[in-house]
Amino acid sequence: MSVIKQFMSAVLIGVMAFFSLLQPAQSQSVLKGIKNIVLVHGAFADGSSWSKVITILHAKGFNVIAVQNPLSAVEDDVAATKRAIAQMDGAVLLVGHSYGGVVVTEAGNDPKVKGLVYVCALIPDDNQGVTEVTKPYPPAPGSAEFQLASGYLTMSARGINEHFAQDLPAEERRLVYATQGPWAAKATTDRISTAAWKTKPSWCIIGLDDHMVTPDLARTEAKMIKATTLELKASHVPMLSQPDKVASFIIRAAAQL
Repeated sequence: MSVIKQFMSAVLIGVMAFFSLLQPAQSQSVLKGIKNIVLVHGAFADGSSWSKVITILHAKGFNVIAVQNPLSAVEDDVAATKRAIAQMDGAVLLVGHSYGGVVVTEAGNDPKVKGLVYVCALIPDDNQGVTEVTKPYPPAPGSAEFQLASGYLTMSARGINEHFAQDLPAEERRLVYATQGPWAAKATTDRISTAAWKTKPSWCIIGLDDHMVTPDLARTEAKMIKATTLELKASHVPMLSQPDKVASFIIRAAAQL
């Protein structure tokens, strides 16, 4: 009996040793490259627009902060983003959606930022802002649904349903409308100083059914910054309609840094 017990004990010790070696290897494969992700929302949104992507990134072991932009001015939003970057211990991958692309293009000059991911985003060059980026192109269909009051823009319910988040279920579209952040009209004319993509590697997601940042504009931007690009059959909010694909793209970018 004692021989059997000794044998079983040896087997158990061997199994435990095997799994103790396996676990660090799994962790390293998940966290290879950058482990800190800062997510920057755009106009007519808040940090909750990244909720589905955050859940996936957390499950893979990443540290994530979703910035809550005041949407009051580019300068203010850049400052909020840089505070989030400062919270991170170590190098950062900076991700911007929509107008958030303008913000990360400036905030990305922070030395802790090692790469930029643009999701259906506006991408300015030096001394440009929203107006300069969009001017060469016909107005995007969704822009007709902007509503101005007291110096702030909001998106109409029709705009959310038909142009902003048209590939989401009805209840999710209602949530997007209810949680949208009013966007200062001033922010559309604010300009950045220096474009971080000139010195940082960049990635772009393009929504083929995007009625806010149209595919023609998005492709021109991606070519300008020499970005690794993913095109999705998606609206302006693929992080909500296709979070798995968006998160996977972010993870691949992080692994290359």
